[in-house]
Amino acid sequence: MKIKLVFIGKTTDKCVLELIQKYQNRIKKFITFEIEEIPALKNVKNLSVEQIKDKEASLFLKKIEENSFVILLDEKGKAFTSKDFASFLQKKMNIGFKNIYFFIGGSYGFSSELYQKADLKLSLSSMTFSHQLIRVIFLEQLYRAFTILNNHPYHNE
Repeated sequence: MKIKLVFIGKTTDKCVLELIQKYQNRIKKFITFEIEEIPALKNVKNLSVEQIKDKEASLFLKKIEENSFVILLDEKGKAFTSKDFASFLQKKMNIGFKNIYFFIGGSYGFSSELYQKADLKLSLSSMTFSHQLIRVIFLEQLYRAFTILNNHPYHNE
């Protein structure tokens, strides 16, 4: 199984890039993991918010392979503790999905079509974070989940 993090927009902050690389390397010790950056849409001044979300959704939908579980990172989604998130991932791995996709949307969120396609909406907090920072927060939680599953001392309780 492979886990893929897909997001809209370039990561421009050097510190954020370094942390993304750090956690990506750590996660790869436990599972096949990829990050894919979809370039931000250009020339959107004349588009409505819904049109932007629809265009972004079509880019996300092109990434989904058969036998995949799709999760949208969304502040209104289901919240887990770190241990519950680890358990959730273990269950999905046991079922035998080919891929688990985690999508971070653009600044306007996701289209209704993408919400319908998703298997789960996941909240990391009810607070709103920048789209660059949430990448690091998610990666840290993904890494933490795998340390929990592998009895690694990173997670303390």
